[in-house]
Amino acid sequence: MRHSNIMVDVGKWPIFTLLSPQEIASIRKACVFGTSANEAIYITHNDEVFVFGLNCSNCLGTGDNQSTIVPKKLEALCGKKISSLSYGSGPHVLLCTEDGEVYAWGHNGYSQLGNGATNQGITPVQVCTNLLIKRVVEVACGSHHSMALSADGDLYAWGYNNCGQVGSGSTANQPTPRRVSNCLQGKMVVSIACGQTSSMAIVNNGEVYGWGYNGNGQLGLGNNGNQLTPCRVAALHGVCILQIVCGYAHTLALSDEGLLYAWGANTYGQLGTGNKSNQLSPLQIMMEKERVVEIAACHSAHISAARTQSGQVYMWGQCRGQSVVLPHLTHFSCTDDVFACFATPAVMWRLLSVEQEDYLTVAESLRREFDSPETSDLKFRVDGKYIHVHKAVLKIRCEHFRTMFQSYWNEDMKEVIEIDQFSYPVYRAFLEYLYTDCVDLPPEDAIGLLDLATSYCENRLKKLCQHIIKRGITVENAFSLLSAAVRYDAEDLEEFCFKFCVNHLTDVTQTTAFWQMDGPLLKEFIAKASKCGAFRN
Repeated sequence: MRHSNIMVDVGKWPIFTLLSPQEIASIRKACVFGTSANEAIYITHNDEVFVFGLNCSNCLGTGDNQSTIVPKKLEALCGKKISSLSYGSGPHVLLCTEDGEVYAWGHNGYSQLGNGATNQGITPVQVCTNLLIKRVVEVACGSHHSMALSADGDLYAWGYNNCGQVGSGSTANQPTPRRVSNCLQGKMVVSIACGQTSSMAIVNNGEVYGWGYNGNGQLGLGNNGNQLTPCRVAALHGVCILQIVCGYAHTLALSDEGLLYAWGANTYGQLGTGNKSNQLSPLQIMMEKERVVEIAACHSAHISAARTQSGQVYMWGQCRGQSVVLPHLTHFSCTDDVFACFATPAVMWRLLSVEQEDYLTVAESLRREFDSPETSDLKFRVDGKYIHVHKAVLKIRCEHFRTMFQSYWNEDMKEVIEIDQFSYPVYRAFLEYLYTDCVDLPPEDAIGLLDLATSYCENRLKKLCQHIIKRGITVENAFSLLSAAVRYDAEDLEEFCFKFCVNHLTDVTQTTAFWQMDGPLLKEFIAKASKCGAFRN
């Protein structure tokens, strides 16, 4: 389980309201876990480790089975520099340190602690078999199985194996860590993730392998048969995957180009495909959105989240009991907040770092400076309103402005440029697009932006506008959009709007916009529609 590097407020998780402001201020890393999100572990700036909560199956590791609302220190882990942490459904807890040591405790009914026994681990104990000579850099837990990845790319698994999730070739439980080989033999694993009873791994060339339970297609193999050994996700051939995460029974993968793929169970819309049908093979989602830089899911929940290059956070799936079947733009700044506020249970999907980061990406910095009077060196006046911009950004991002600015001598360059051929919302949206790669306009205004994109030879922007218009067409606005498409010579769009109007003829002819169409256009529409037999009745 990875840890975050974004400033996060642990107070968003209800269990942390038990702590005093001083205790909250001392936290450097934290994780909320458990079947009801009622257990928590945190690490302080002094590298002391504390736990509190319900203590199901001795998962707090305090040496007794008592719950505690007062944080208790785990002396055995203090000063160990925990780098990766994961948990199961029992729950059991697994972690590794910066020195590569692995510790485990909690539920052990299926030997998921890797000590060869099945009695509960009441305190953290180092996992030794086959791992003492390895420096482990990442750990992952399914419901009742465990995995550990070493710095040299070897992968070890143990615990519950009823569906082959340990990857040993059988369904016998694995009492101690065993190297996962078969198809992974000779390959260097760089990242791992677990669903409830399935396992996924990425190797260093970006290939993805899956094994274990596949009843919902969560392995992405094009079928729903369980796999007892690792099997390559062939549908992702030619795609280089950088990050993979697993929900309860679904999987998300992120490519080096910022493309997002989803597959597996979809009962709650957790694949973000717009429906609730399971998907046996990887399907690309969020295609119309900007580059995705982070994805999030957790084996105890049916929720998914993603963060884009400019910092927008989307969520979908089971959000507080509601099924959200398409990625929904939130007001959050990090994926972790999605889990705090909308996951059931409200666990953390990774070990959280709560260290303050003042760092902004280039994309985030640019977005922040759009229409900023403090730093701008140029203003556009449109419909009497000003938009503040930066010449350098416009020159870098747009050929139209590059040519415009080169035609001025520096001393002749105006501080204010008047724009009268486009409306304020349209021109502002265009300039904002140059800073953010995003367009947020109603379809009616997107038509005007399409005209601008055509004038300025901005092909990607043209595609974005057409996508917005096609997605936003309704019975009420269809004729307005058709009129605008004709006005701006957008032939593709005109054809699309015409077909929509013909297919919904009875409804659209009852709208005000239909009767407000100018005479020649109305005649042309009726003539063209009649040719198609639309007015036969």
